[in-house]
Amino acid sequence: MSTERLLSLRDLSCGYDGQRIVESLNLHLNRGDIGCLLGPSGCGKTTTLRAIAGFEPVHAGEIQLGDAVLSRPGFTLSPERRRVGMVFQDYALFPHLSVEQNVAFGIGKHPQASRIVGEMLELVNLGNLGKRYPHELSGGQQQRVALARALAPEPELLLLDEPFSNLDGDLRRRLSHEVRSILKSRGTSAILVTHDQEEAFAVSDQIGVFREGRLEQWDSPFNLYHEPLTPFVASFIGQGYFIRGQLLAPETVQTELGAIRGNRAYLLPAGSAVDVLLRPDDIVHVPDSPLTALVVGKTFLGASTLYRLQLSTGTRLEAIFTSHADYAEGSFIGIRIAADHLVVFPVEGSVAAHEALARDKGVRRYSA
Repeated sequence: MSTERLLSLRDLSCGYDGQRIVESLNLHLNRGDIGCLLGPSGCGKTTTLRAIAGFEPVHAGEIQLGDAVLSRPGFTLSPERRRVGMVFQDYALFPHLSVEQNVAFGIGKHPQASRIVGEMLELVNLGNLGKRYPHELSGGQQQRVALARALAPEPELLLLDEPFSNLDGDLRRRLSHEVRSILKSRGTSAILVTHDQEEAFAVSDQIGVFREGRLEQWDSPFNLYHEPLTPFVASFIGQGYFIRGQLLAPETVQTELGAIRGNRAYLLPAGSAVDVLLRPDDIVHVPDSPLTALVVGKTFLGASTLYRLQLSTGTRLEAIFTSHADYAEGSFIGIRIAADHLVVFPVEGSVAAHEALARDKGVRRYSA
């Protein structure tokens, strides 16, 4: 990945109708990278995208693309002058124009427009459909046309607003991989907005997790999963949940599931009350284990099954086992914890422990 910074958002606050939706946002995207704004509905990710596009003014901070300031309070460079392309959720194709004419819309005066249109259609695997009209295409084909139209003017940055939300699950997965390949083949930088984690992980180099208008973490998919900086990120990414524990040593926590020893240490006082992050793949089925759990629910996922388990204390867990092993609701099964990568957070209200953990995570986060 490139280390040349392309997009910078500095202390950005933005919104609409005089209301601030996003506060104190800081992130940057390197040239050639694909970033993603991820979070639940109403968290501010689309508002941020619209501010980058120039559709909404900023209340504080600034947006910079390369060496040019795009937005700051009192100044908003018009969208058509930003060298920023946009792919909308509803595709926004012109129904009275053919596929070729849609793709050529933004480059009509270019002397090589015909050649560029042909190259774009080949790039998105629609080379033989240029004469058709949008209503004659499938949803996936319409999305490819929208992508080709956005790429034709060679924008420095491409913005994609929930681009796959109108497609069925299998097509979404396939097209998300295709879009990443297309963008990477051209070296096009992009920002994607989505609430779908699988989609975000499939497409992006960097992901920003939003919560109530604030950025909780901007990081690689790997780090978001394995090194979450906040309890919200930990629980939002990868079906995470918490059980209560007590820190016995920097790398060991005592829980009702037994002592869990991880592969890293925490700078927290011994005896600190902590919440331990677990995910379904951290629970392993062991037939002769002395630790048992009651199966209270299950969801068949094809190659695997998601089990909802309950301990004798009433604590609920989730676990994923291969679907070849089929356990009935109401039965007891033996389990153990295989959470070698230990992630803990101080119990809310422990100020000193939070400060210690913040220092610890800061060292880990930026020392690599």
